[in-house]
Amino acid sequence: MGGERQHYYGKHGTPQKYDPTFKGPIYNRGCTDVICCVFLLLAIVGYVAVGIIAWTHGDPRKVIYPTDSRGQFCGQKGTKNANKPYLFYFNIVKCASPLVLLEFQCPTPQICVEKCPNRYLTYLSARSSPDFEYYKQFCVPGFQNNKAAAEVLRDGDCPPVLIPSTPLAQRCFPAIHAHKGVLMVGNATTYDDGDGVRKNITELVEGAKKANGVLEARQLAMRIFEDYTVSWYWIVIGLVIAMLMSLLFIVLLRFLAGIMVWVMIVMVILVLGYGIFHCYMEYARLRGEAGSDISLVDLGFQTDLRVYLHLRQTWMAFMIILSILEVIIILLLIFLRKRILIAIALIKEASRAVGYVMCSLLYPLVTFFLLCLCIAYWASTAVFLSTSNEAVYKIFGDANTCPLNGKTCNPETFPSANESRLCPGAHCQFAFYGGESAYHQALLGLQIFNAFMFFWLANFVLALGQVTLAGAFASYYWALHKPDDLPAFPLFSSFSRALRYHTGSLAFGALILAIVQIIRVMLEYLDQRLKAADNKFAKFLMTCLKCCFWCLEKFIRFLNRNAYIMIAIYGTNFCTSAKNAFFLLMRNIIRVAVLDKVTDFLFLLGKLLIVGSVGILAFFFFTHRIRIIQDTAPPLNYYWVPILTVIIGSYLIAHGFFSVYGMCVDTLFLCFLEDLERNDGSAERPYFMSSNLKKLLNKTNKKLAES
Repeated sequence: MGGERQHYYGKHGTPQKYDPTFKGPIYNRGCTDVICCVFLLLAIVGYVAVGIIAWTHGDPRKVIYPTDSRGQFCGQKGTKNANKPYLFYFNIVKCASPLVLLEFQCPTPQICVEKCPNRYLTYLSARSSPDFEYYKQFCVPGFQNNKAAAEVLRDGDCPPVLIPSTPLAQRCFPAIHAHKGVLMVGNATTYDDGDGVRKNITELVEGAKKANGVLEARQLAMRIFEDYTVSWYWIVIGLVIAMLMSLLFIVLLRFLAGIMVWVMIVMVILVLGYGIFHCYMEYARLRGEAGSDISLVDLGFQTDLRVYLHLRQTWMAFMIILSILEVIIILLLIFLRKRILIAIALIKEASRAVGYVMCSLLYPLVTFFLLCLCIAYWASTAVFLSTSNEAVYKIFGDANTCPLNGKTCNPETFPSANESRLCPGAHCQFAFYGGESAYHQALLGLQIFNAFMFFWLANFVLALGQVTLAGAFASYYWALHKPDDLPAFPLFSSFSRALRYHTGSLAFGALILAIVQIIRVMLEYLDQRLKAADNKFAKFLMTCLKCCFWCLEKFIRFLNRNAYIMIAIYGTNFCTSAKNAFFLLMRNIIRVAVLDKVTDFLFLLGKLLIVGSVGILAFFFFTHRIRIIQDTAPPLNYYWVPILTVIIGSYLIAHGFFSVYGMCVDTLFLCFLEDLERNDGSAERPYFMSSNLKKLLNKTNKKLAES
């Protein structure tokens, strides 16, 4: 047995030896991973330079305002199109061309108009009628009616047909009711394109049908926006309730950890049980109602999600899902009931640690603020980079007869240039924003650098928070006489140590994770590009790569988290800390697999309890089943909008509070394993763990036992 134990430790490092001078996080430490610190500072300087360059060349108006065929903004104040806020497409059917996906511009003339068309007209019918003055406002600016009808349509001076349209994102799209109008007005079914070819008007009808989904999405978005405008204050109240419940839960854990854990388990089971009961009651209530037996497959996707709540199959699906969750939780509790006692002891110890370092509950706000800065800088830089191109004009014509189709051109000289003679009927119009300078050619690389720096800085901020909390909680564990030996301001001391000595180590760990994340982003991009290709081997290979890098990211996150705890305690560099943490966990793999994951499971139950309670309260309130004083819920288009918002927000709030607890438990767990390896309970080497942990593990300090 002794040989096997030595062989096991040989594979997984050497156990920590007793050090009489070790009393917790080391204060006399040096800077670690200085090279990575220098690289991070240089990268930040470069990132700032990229932002300055982007802000100098970028123009966010290109995202906000649509542009016509000459690259001029629609509805922009100070321009000749100031009173023309909408973009009108001559032939919206061509927007389905693959060219749109490549260059984000429809290969059809586009002009800025004051209003979208509200009637059906063809050019041939309007040309000899009083409606022609109305029709002319949808022709190119400066149009003079001095050409034959065939020449006008050939040169793209006017659209061949007008269809009633509605504005969406300042662009005119065919209205939903336009189909019947196109088919019925004047019994017209064809129009002349100017080349003597009679084309079926149903081509435009199909284009209108393709716009239906977009318009329905617009209506859905508008209704959701209306719901937010009338219910936002109730949503805020729900989030405040979630925050108070999370804070109350943590305060109660400080004094009643064991009772609260069992109450939490029972409450989660009861909440799921009530959910099952409610689903069954709704399922039984709908029995016999007309249309309630329609299957979800037959109904298909509906933008009004309330329709699904009138189907028995929907409530049956909810009931099955909740029943499966209920059974899984009960089985896990049955098989892990003995380990739950040890997990409760760890949570009690974490409760005491958080109680003595109460300001740690506010630190997630610092992390949230820094992450918001990273996100804001990344998003603004990405927008300015994407809008720093120049207007590029290309020749749009028949690909079969025009050899210069797709070539760049100058719209001012194109009518008299040789290109117009080589490509009769072609147009020189705005295609996209780009450029041929070195800066424009480097835009893709700058965007990748922008995304990479966002990942790096965001992971650095998270790492800083983990090291700060780990250092504060480690100070609590290694204080022999708690809280007398606890240093003053442990959180601030840990934060200053992390920035002063270990910026390089944090940057190193964040860099490794950022590289894996940017590779995953590139794989997702390639996967989207390969979806159109029918190559099964490529899809299989891409799926394998995505799975491998997902697992790699999860492992690196786990390793980094424990490495940061070691950095906070011993002040070693990243590689040494990661190695020591990994070997320490491997030497105690059973405890890691059971105790650590049981506490994670219990914290998950706590989040579910808070989210479930607030979610049920929001459900009863927004469905008018309860009233708060005399106020009732506002009338809503979709009551699930505020309910989902409250549920998601409650989970994020609960996760922020429990993340502090999770870091505390992980830190105390590693310190606990170190304590078992360093000390033996003798007078010279006493255990630093709490009396509850010593009692559960049958450990004692001999000096205390004798006294």
